[in-house]
Amino acid sequence: MRFRREGFLLVPGLVSAAEVESLRHHTELLMQGNLPEQQETTAAEDRGDTGGAMQKFQRPPENLSPEEKALYWLRIHMLHRQLAIHEQFLLHPRVLDVLECLIGPDVMAMQSMMFFKGPGKAGQGWHQDSYYIPTHPDSLCGAWLALDDCDEYNGAMWFAQGSQVEPVYPPSEGDGFGDVQLGDIHKVAGVSKDDDSQNDLAKIADRYPQVLAKARAGDVVFFGGHVLHRSKRNNTTDRFRRSFVGHYANARSFTQWGADEAIRGDKSISDKVDPITKMTNGSHILARGDTHLPFAKPRFGTKCAAMLSAEERRCNSAALASMMMGDMSSDMGAKPAQTDREDD
Repeated sequence: MRFRREGFLLVPGLVSAAEVESLRHHTELLMQGNLPEQQETTAAEDRGDTGGAMQKFQRPPENLSPEEKALYWLRIHMLHRQLAIHEQFLLHPRVLDVLECLIGPDVMAMQSMMFFKGPGKAGQGWHQDSYYIPTHPDSLCGAWLALDDCDEYNGAMWFAQGSQVEPVYPPSEGDGFGDVQLGDIHKVAGVSKDDDSQNDLAKIADRYPQVLAKARAGDVVFFGGHVLHRSKRNNTTDRFRRSFVGHYANARSFTQWGADEAIRGDKSISDKVDPITKMTNGSHILARGDTHLPFAKPRFGTKCAAMLSAEERRCNSAALASMMMGDMSSDMGAKPAQTDREDD
């Protein structure tokens, strides 16, 4: 299977043209600050000086021209917790169909990101997503939906083909996660830096063929948490490279990442973090299947496994197990070998 062999899989036309157009129109309103949910940007927030509080969903400064507003954002995280349309795309049924095959049958939706990447905007250097989002067992998978046609000119993604076999390299300093339990692993610096001379992962990526994931609007690229990938600068003068990215894991993986926080007084806190284990699974949506771990329901009621009753989820899982195992009294049982048979 290509995903197992190469670390990524491009599924053409997975999302319909009408759906892509609806999300593209939404991004244009967002980029101009014309969504009703967007708030005014204060001077402190504009500098990123928010004192550790949760970032508000802002609009670009009013003194910018429409062209400047369109270039104001590079990316915004976790809007599925604030806007229904982002929740709907994070839980898109056709995307979940593929994820069921790749990491399922139990799927947890963890993160949403919107990338805008206007003309002239920088790329992101070599990195592994599990470096930023650890799950145990490590089952992380990204789904990258192209909203614009993308190629080598406007900053499509590149993959180090086959690098999913690499461990997750831990940081030599600063934030990040990795397989520190491996005795001979070396630590890395400069992860995600666009300058290869400053990014230690570039040397590892050079061991593998580097493949451009050229995509058309509506295509979705799925990629595992270990595979090394990057994007390059948008070198065009008139083309955006907008994309919607979701991150998922098997719903039976434990995580301490991504608590769903709320502002109370002057503190950013969460009721969904286990006080003993620091588990944050209760912050993430059960998209498909079932789990023995806590999970969140979608805030805007998007149809998914989390909206089913425990009995419905159990019955669905039991039906799947029945289909896989069959009747143990027949072909799944032990039988003596028949050496004259040529089939399996």
